[in-house]
Amino acid sequence: MNDDTPILDLDDPRQAGVFFVTDDDLDALASLAEDADLLQRRIDLRDCDGKDALIERLQDALGMPPGARNWDALSDHLRDLSWLPASGYALLLANAGDLRDADETSFDILLDILDVATVAWQQRNVPFWAFLALPESDFPPPL
Repeated sequence: MNDDTPILDLDDPRQAGVFFVTDDDLDALASLAEDADLLQRRIDLRDCDGKDALIERLQDALGMPPGARNWDALSDHLRDLSWLPASGYALLLANAGDLRDADETSFDILLDILDVATVAWQQRNVPFWAFLALPESDFPPPL
């Protein structure tokens, strides 16, 4: 995000989705999520090297019920979140580039799972946002 980036309406489930941002953007997004009264969780993926570490970090951050140790269970839990009732959700995934660089397959599966969760929540008219922070060098320079 930069000064030319339009402000997202985090209240609007139709705008919700999976977005790549920089680590520097996460504080501003956390503030927007707070203003929108969304339940937010910041999950640091620094040194996250694959599926098992990723699922463990998500499980810890979201307080998922036991048993979310595979992709299907993770997907089910992210589309449920009944143990965390809220008007909407914002996941702020810091250092997501570490996972991508260590295990691109797991990173891609995570993106798919987050996309599916976003659609499931949109169908219930609930905003579900996922912001994955990548290094600044991954983004083109501003024009």
